Amino acid sequence: MIGVTIELFRNDGYLQSCTAIVTAVEPGAIQFDQSVFYPQSGGQPGDSGTITRADGRQLKILDTRKERETGEYLHILEQDASLPDLGEQVALKIDWSRRHRLMRMHSCMHLLCAIIPAGVTGGSVRDGSARLDFDLPEPPDKMRIEAELNRLIAEDHRMQLQWISKEELDRQPDLVRTLSVKPPTGEGRVRLIEFEGVDLQPCGGTHVASTAEIGPVRVKKIEKKGKNNRRIIIEFA
Repeated sequence: MIGVTIELFRNDGYLQSCTAIVTAVEPGAIQFDQSVFYPQSGGQPGDSGTITRADGRQLKILDTRKERETGEYLHILEQDASLPDLGEQVALKIDWSRRHRLMRMHSCMHLLCAIIPAGVTGGSVRDGSARLDFDLPEPPDKMRIEAELNRLIAEDHRMQLQWISKEELDRQPDLVRTLSVKPPTGEGRVRLIEFEGVDLQPCGGTHVASTAEIGPVRVKKIEKKGKNNRRIIIEFA
């Protein structure tokens, strides 16, 4: 396992670029000492973007992943790409338009959690849409959910980051809404995402600075996925 990659996006999801040193090179993937690229996790896709070498040559990063077992932070490249050298300094830049859409939709899922009084059994975020599965025996009202989401978005609730210890989280189990996935607890710390007056829960993903930035959304559909499981799919309006 190579040294830990500093995840610059954890404290600032609006960072779009950085310089970095190549710490490991393997077929089709590179690791760096630090990165602005979010790795696929918690239902949010990994970032894509570019690497620019000192001579101006660019490489495309197609995806970003973090290996659960080894902790390796892999930036996935195009097949047969000309790889930079170990120790080389490069410039990293994410596909900001795509990332921002993912941030907006991920933040919208937190608002959906605040509206639905039930545990979350699954979920995923896509470019332009997202879904959450809830432990619900009966389908919720589609039009009410849509109206409540857009009301919370328009009210422009600010987002704040907080950090607490794993022990503090253990004393507040109600903060965890997901029933099947544990929140990330790297280095014994847990990051909380708060939309003021609306929602507070642990999350490692990237989020917008205020709900107004999400923009109008609609409930595409509500599906039955089991006796006590309802899937709510949201998309941008």
